[in-house]
Amino acid sequence: MTRRTARSRSSKPIRVSGRHSKSARRITGGLALLFALVAMGFTYSALQPHPQTASAAPASAQDIAQGKALFQGNTCITCHGSNLQGVTGRGPSLVGVGQAAVYFQVSTGRMPLAQQGAQSPRKDPQFSEDQINDIGAYVEANGGGPAVPQVADSALIDKANLSKGADLYRLNCASCHNFTGQGGALSQGKYAPSLDSATSKQIYAAMLSGPENMPQFSDGQLTPSEKKAIITYVQNTKATVDPGGYDLGGFGPAPEGLAAFLIGMGALVALTLWMGARA
Repeated sequence: MTRRTARSRSSKPIRVSGRHSKSARRITGGLALLFALVAMGFTYSALQPHPQTASAAPASAQDIAQGKALFQGNTCITCHGSNLQGVTGRGPSLVGVGQAAVYFQVSTGRMPLAQQGAQSPRKDPQFSEDQINDIGAYVEANGGGPAVPQVADSALIDKANLSKGADLYRLNCASCHNFTGQGGALSQGKYAPSLDSATSKQIYAAMLSGPENMPQFSDGQLTPSEKKAIITYVQNTKATVDPGGYDLGGFGPAPEGLAAFLIGMGALVALTLWMGARA
């Protein structure tokens, strides 16, 4: 009996516990899922198109020389110095600001500066388009920086990107410039200007250079196609027919309805008090 019992016990197969088999299956499944996610990530990055970069036509030596003559022959050198390093108490350094900053500031008439203040307002430009490009070429040749693409103003308008531009504008621009581009007040006497008078090229240059309190949007943050979509939305908003009346900042029916409610309730309360006094 003892030998048979020993043989029967030794001949039984060894069973693996269910707990260990479940753990092995979980580890194997987790590794397989991790491998699949990594493979999908590499595949997506390989197929995803890389962001386009804005390019400008290269400036000639003659353009740079003309820009230098304009820079030194006008008030630019008084505030920014002969070597573009800036003058303490007058103007900042222009090394590295690029052509985009020059185009925005000079084409909108903000530069040359009329007087020192919290923010320079928009006014009529003192230089022609060719002169502005020459000054920008001189500044860009001495320090680099973002360049404005040399495209026609109408070429930046693409109605197919209108809805995409509206979403991007609400995410990146509406908090300062208002939902309809009417601008708004900021801190320390500064303000986000209205976009009614801004051209497509000026808006593009502002996004590249980041003037005043505006952030600088590189092509890694907003691709050129996304910048053009935002411009499409802004220009389409300006083309919308004005129904007339007081626009109350252009915020739409919400403030107009609130104003109508407050004025109407005030009139009703005044009328009620007047009728009570007569009674």
